[in-house]
Amino acid sequence: QVQLVESGGGLVQAGGSLRLSCAASGRTFSSLYMGWFRQAPGKERELVARISWGGSVTYYADSVKGRFTISRDNAKNTVSLQMNSLEPEDTAVYYCAAGTTAANLRTGSWGQGTQVTVSS
Repeated sequence: QVQLVESGGGLVQAGGSLRLSCAASGRTFSSLYMGWFRQAPGKERELVARISWGGSVTYYADSVKGRFTISRDNAKNTVSLQMNSLEPEDTAVYYCAAGTTAANLRTGSWGQGTQVTVSS
């Protein structure tokens, strides 16, 4: 079982930036496909970004493309999400997720979530 611990959430004004980090343990990190999801009140959990095992392949939701950047450090067992030009619509609980492939991220391991609040 993979353990995931997120950090870096908080309150920021619109147009500002935040960087989320997720530390993984319990499995060889380079064998994990990693992703960030978010869930706003009353909405379904949605995929924000994901990154392949070695970091060469990334995917972004259209709503964050050009503003968010996902990256990973396999030597430190961490995955990060740099969020720039934040908008009030980005307010949500952000979750780190790990799977063995892109297809099974949702059914893999989850962190506890970190709150991101963007004020207008």
